[in-house]
Formats: sequence, structure tokens, C-alpha cells
Amino acid sequence: METYTYYLQAFIGMLAIVNPLGAVPVFLALAGERGHHEKAGIARVAALTVFLVLLVSVWIGDEILKFFGISVAAFRVGGGLLILLMAIAMLHARQSHAAHTEDEAEEAAGQESIAVVPLGIPLMAGPGAISLVIVTAHQVHAWLDRVWLSLCVAGVAVLVWLALHLAEPIGSALGVTGLNIMIRIMGLLLAAIGAQILFEGGVALVLQLLPGS
Repeated sequence: METYTYYLQAFIGMLAIVNPLGAVPVFLALAGERGHHEKAGIARVAALTVFLVLLVSVWIGDEILKFFGISVAAFRVGGGLLILLMAIAMLHARQSHAAHTEDEAEEAAGQESIAVVPLGIPLMAGPGAISLVIVTAHQVHAWLDRVWLSLCVAGVAVLVWLALHLAEPIGSALGVTGLNIMIRIMGLLLAAIGAQILFEGGVALVLQLLPGS
């Protein structure tokens, strides 16, 4: 890549779909009356989960698609549609069922550890985030470019940890209205990203069907 604009866009896209602020109310609800030390541990493990899942997507996402015989164009269409649906849910200031269902929330409330499931997966590092990262990583070829994308993933994971670690003061400062506004802004960015991926995938599929392609 000639400039760092691509990596900045990739970072913003990842941050928008992981949506750490959107996870704050869920974290506070599931963490309940746990002590400060335990909540800090949950935040740390959830951030690490997001990092590892997205890092795997950066480095072997293409191989996973090849293993299942899925073309990148088809994956772009499916991933773009999923991202767009999640963005629409965020514009209504609610969690998409693709990320987290009410049944999962009820089950998680009774678990000792909520860091990996459902906070890490599928709330933040869910199908939409994995799709976006795989599509983004497919556009680069040099290993150094993937290193830069890995650093973007690391930056998102750090912000996830920070948001969950400071969940109580963030929730108190922003309130429900403030959190909803932030979620809607992220949803708007995500809608544009999903529409772009869907469009590019659709064009690629059409070109594949043309004679001589």
C-alpha cells in the first residue's frame, strides 16, 4: 500500500463493527455484582479473545475460504449483507441478533466466566467482524501489509479492554442516550462499509458470469 490511509480505514472499520461502546451495557449487565478485580479480569480476557479471533482471520482467512470452496466475491456479498444488517440494527441503537441473542444473554448471566462467550465471541468478534477482517486482509498480499493489519487488530483490542475496564465510569458519564448516539454514529459508518463491500462483491460475481471471464 502506498499510504497509511488504507490501514486507517481498516482500523476504523474494525472498530465500528467490534463496537466496544456497544458492549459496555452488556458487560455491566452480565458482570453484575462481581468485584473490581474480577471485572478487570473479564475485560482483559474479552479483549484478548477479540485480538486472537481477528488475528487468525487476518492471517488464514483466505485459506479458510479455500478449504470450504467459497469464492472471495461470494464471501464479499454475504459478508457485506451481514455487515449492512448489523449496521441497520446499530442505527436503531440495538444489538443485532447476528452478534448476540437474548437467549445467549440469559444463559451467560448464570455462567462464572462471560469473557470469552458471549462478550468476546460473538458479541464483539462475531461473524460480521470476522467477515470484514477477512475481506480487508484479502486485498493485501505482502506479509508486511498483514503485519500492519495485525497492528490495527491489536489497537482495536486495546480499545476493547479500555472500554470494558472503564465500563462503569463510561456508562455513568454518557448515560443511555450518549451510548445510543455513539452506537448510531458507528452504525452509520458501518452501513457505508457494508454497502461498499456488498457492491464490490456483486460486481465481481457479475463479471465472473460474463462470457470470456
